[in-house]
This record gives sequence, structure tokens and C-alpha cells, in this order.
Amino acid sequence: MIKNRLTWKIGGKAGEGIMATGMIFSQSCSRGGLHVYDINEYPSLIKGGHNTLQVRVEDREIFSQVRDVNLLIALNKDTILLHKDELVDGGGIIYDSSEVIDDNEIRKNIKLYPIPFNNIIKEIGAQAIMKNNVALGASIALIDYDFGIVGEVIRDNFKRKGDKIIDENTRSARAGYDFVRKNFKNDFDFRLEKIGKSGRMLLTGNDAICMGAIRAGCKFYSAYPMTPASSILHFMAAQERRFNIVVKHTEDEISAINMAIGAGFTGVRAMCGTSGGGFCLMTEGYGLAGMLEVPIVVILSMRPGPSTGMPTWSEQGDLKFALNASQGDFPRPVLVPGDIEENFYLTQEAFNIAEKYQTPVIVLSDKNLAESHKTTEKFDERKITIDRGSFAAPGDLAASSDTTFFKRYKYTENGISPRTIPGMKKGIYTGASDEHDEEGNIREDADIRVKMMQKRGRKMIALSKELKEPELTGPNSADITIISAGSTKGPIIEAMILLEKDDIKVNFLQIVYLNPFPSEKVAKVIESTKRTVVVENNFSGQLADIIKEKTGRDVDKRILKYDGRPFYPEEILASIKEVAHG
Repeated sequence: MIKNRLTWKIGGKAGEGIMATGMIFSQSCSRGGLHVYDINEYPSLIKGGHNTLQVRVEDREIFSQVRDVNLLIALNKDTILLHKDELVDGGGIIYDSSEVIDDNEIRKNIKLYPIPFNNIIKEIGAQAIMKNNVALGASIALIDYDFGIVGEVIRDNFKRKGDKIIDENTRSARAGYDFVRKNFKNDFDFRLEKIGKSGRMLLTGNDAICMGAIRAGCKFYSAYPMTPASSILHFMAAQERRFNIVVKHTEDEISAINMAIGAGFTGVRAMCGTSGGGFCLMTEGYGLAGMLEVPIVVILSMRPGPSTGMPTWSEQGDLKFALNASQGDFPRPVLVPGDIEENFYLTQEAFNIAEKYQTPVIVLSDKNLAESHKTTEKFDERKITIDRGSFAAPGDLAASSDTTFFKRYKYTENGISPRTIPGMKKGIYTGASDEHDEEGNIREDADIRVKMMQKRGRKMIALSKELKEPELTGPNSADITIISAGSTKGPIIEAMILLEKDDIKVNFLQIVYLNPFPSEKVAKVIESTKRTVVVENNFSGQLADIIKEKTGRDVDKRILKYDGRPFYPEEILASIKEVAHG
């Protein structure tokens, strides 16, 4: 019997409650003190298609999904046919007994648990949709987990819908649980057991971004819904009144970034969010923020492109786009979180950078990180600092009577000019999208252009001195150094655990600040290690190209994946073994 190490997967059509059931399972495991990581897959359809949610549960911290499945919950036959080969030896399938299953389609060492979903629902007088809860209860019985915890989670999830709905969901789950207890031997090899009461949170990356923004003092958020950034809009809208935030569901992404610029111009901490196609529309506004030196934070949550691409899947194909979006040269800080915690802390840091350096800042995420849940320790608010940047003091403005307008774009040594907001006496200036002088007046003089470009450019020089250099995870004297950015961090860490068991020494360099890029540190690491490998979810190896551009060094191997799915640790393990033994 294998205890507290389980991968559970549910599949069916959109509209069958796949995500809701998976979420209840994840929350139930988390409440029992267990560590959870879940990942969903779904097509860009409102109804129909094939949907899955996979939950990995262990009694140690886990960092990503894995390939092998122990228990498959099939709400239709397609789920069995599509995922039966993912099951480990001794794994099981819970399925509707009305489905005809050919024994030749399933391996001999897979255990089958046919359950009459529809009959059970009729017996208890529940709605047809409740078969997902019957399957949930059946799986809880099979793994011998505490049904009381599941009942609590169901109650908490449906309390706004009233006692009738809570009762119907609970009875359905209980009926599935009782059916398994009564009709099947207690012979399933994978079990879960409560190990305590968890004080951890169960969050997605988007949840953490929102929490980081709110803690940073964000008071304006604007967006047009676009997967996988849409849930940021939903979260912020739900917290609008509680935290006194203005949240705008705009008519398009052009309006979203322009509204954020307007809010930032008035001195409000402002953020907008989108995915690649929406950011294409935002790029003119993004350049406007750069020219006006208005602080805003842009959440760019990547998905496969080009064009509409694969709207509900994951990839990291926008690294170069984020670095070079909009025309011309201006400061473009880009932060790339790799996990839930970094989403929280780096979003907060992005607001500080935006205001201190008076520039737009991108936080670059992706679908995998945006929508996957992970159990996470409570964030440490002692790590949070707020830096609002340089505002002109009213006394200084009163004393500056030598010019008609305030020198909002005054030449300074670090490129950061004193800032005013509307309503400050003697703080009036022109905010123009054209090149301008210190007061904001449109100018095309060669010497002014040079001075303004240099002024804005000095911000990135100052910022690069402030940011923390990336650190190596693992032994300094490793045979192979893995380099990556973003959500590949999780499967890399899991692969490193497996590699250690195989006595292959590797370490890991995570790039958190894509711009300004830590060129010296990365170059030093490449020079000092035996072999270097870059892991990234795109076709061309964009991070490896950026490393070459910024350091002049090539990496030895690029491990790339671009099928819309995130890396499995097993894939990284196999590739690193090839490098080690090649």
C-alpha cells in the first residue's frame, strides 16, 4: 500500500462540473494537511470538448504535475480511451457502469470500478449534473480518505447557494462513497490520510498576483477578458469594495491600458492584464506610458501563438515580444515569476519599480502558472515594502517661479525626475506622446532628443544596480547547470530530486529579471560550469537567444517543448540524462 502519494485525474465534457469537482478534491486534501498541485486542461469551448483536472497529492512539498496517474475518474468513455495509458500498474478507473468497456482496451493490471452514476442519482432524487459528486465520493472511499473533510469543503463552496444545494451535493457525494464501501473490496493500493490541519493557502498564480497587487496598494485595475489572464479581472472585481479598488471591464485592450495610464498619471497605483493577442493591441499605449514616464504594471500571461493560437493552453513564446514591445527605445523592466510565491512578491515589487523609476513594468506569466493551484505557506508581509518614488514637495513647487510650467521631465543624474499629480499648485506640465523638453513641451531639437533619450536610459542603469542577482540552486560544483525563466521552475526542481537519486549532479539558475538582464552573473555561471542546458516552453529557444545576445555565450543544449503543454519532470529528467551520458 502506498500512502499519501497519489495523482488523481477527472475527465469529461465541459459542463459536467470537472473543474468544480477537482477543486473540491484539491481543497479537501489541502485541509487534511497534505501538499497539493493541480493542473487543468480544457479546449476553447463553452460546452463539449474534453476537459480534465489532475491533482497531485503528497506529504512533502510538491512543485509541479507529473505524468503518471494513480486514479482516473471517467465521466465518459472518451476519458478512459484518452488517458488509460497514463495509469501506473495497480492504478484504477472509476467509470459509469452503463459504458461498455472492452477488456482488451485496458491493461490487465488496471483495476476497474464500474459505478451506476445515473441509478444512484435517481435513487437519491438529485439532478443529473450531480454524477460528478457521486464520482467524487466514490474516489474518496476508494482512497480511504476522510469524508467529513469533503463534506466541510462542499458546504463552504456552496454556502452562498443555500442549504438545499449544499444538501444535494453532499448527499450525491455520500451516495458514491457508500456504494464503493458496500460493493468493492478494500484493495486499492493508493491511500490518502489526514496528517494535520493545514494552515496553508491553496492558490493559483493569478490569485497570488491579485493578492500581491492589493497588498502593494493597487487602486485601479482594467482589463478585457482574455484567457489565461481573465481570472485576475474576476478576483479584483470580487475584492473591489472590500479594498476600495476601481475595477473596469473595458471594451478592448486598447482602452484597458489607456485607462491604466490615466489612473497612473493621477498618482494611483494602476495595473492592467491580458495575454499575447491583447498585448499586441496594448503596445502603442505601452510606448505612450514609456514616453510620458507614467508608472503602470502590465500582467502579460502567455499562451501559444501566433494570432489566436491555442487560447486555453500554455507556452512561453512571448519573451522577446515583452522585451521589445512598442517602437523605439525606452525602459522596459520585465519580471518573470516562477511560482506562486514569486507571483505575489514580484507583483508587489513591480509596483515599486514602476513608481520609483516612473515607467511601465511587465510581469510575465503563462497559463500553467496562472491557473494551476498549489498549496502555499502564508505570505510574509514583513518582506513587503512600499516605495512610491519621487514626488515634488509642495514647498519646492511654490519656490519654482522661474518657469511657466513645472519641469516634470527635468534632467537628473539617475534619470528620475520629480513627479506631480493633477491638482498640485504650480505642478502643471504638458504630457505629450511626442518627444518633449523638461516641461513637456513638444520639441524636435537634436540636443533635446539626445538629452531626453539619455535621461530615460539612465533609469535602467540605476535599476540594474538595485536588483538582486540570480542565485544557483543546488551544488556549486555540478556537472550540468540548468537555466530557465518562469513556470519551468517547478518541473525542473522535481527533476532535480529525481536526478539526485541517480547521482547526477545538477544545479539550477533561475532568471527572474529578464530586463535588466543579469548579464555578468549569467556569463560567469556559463564560464564556470561544465555543461549548460536551457529549458523553455517555446519553439525557438528564446531565452537561450537572449542569453547569447546579453552575454555573448552559447549554451550547450536547448530543451524545448511547444505542444501547448507544460513540461513534465520526467521529460526534463530524460533529456538531462542524455546530456550527462552523451
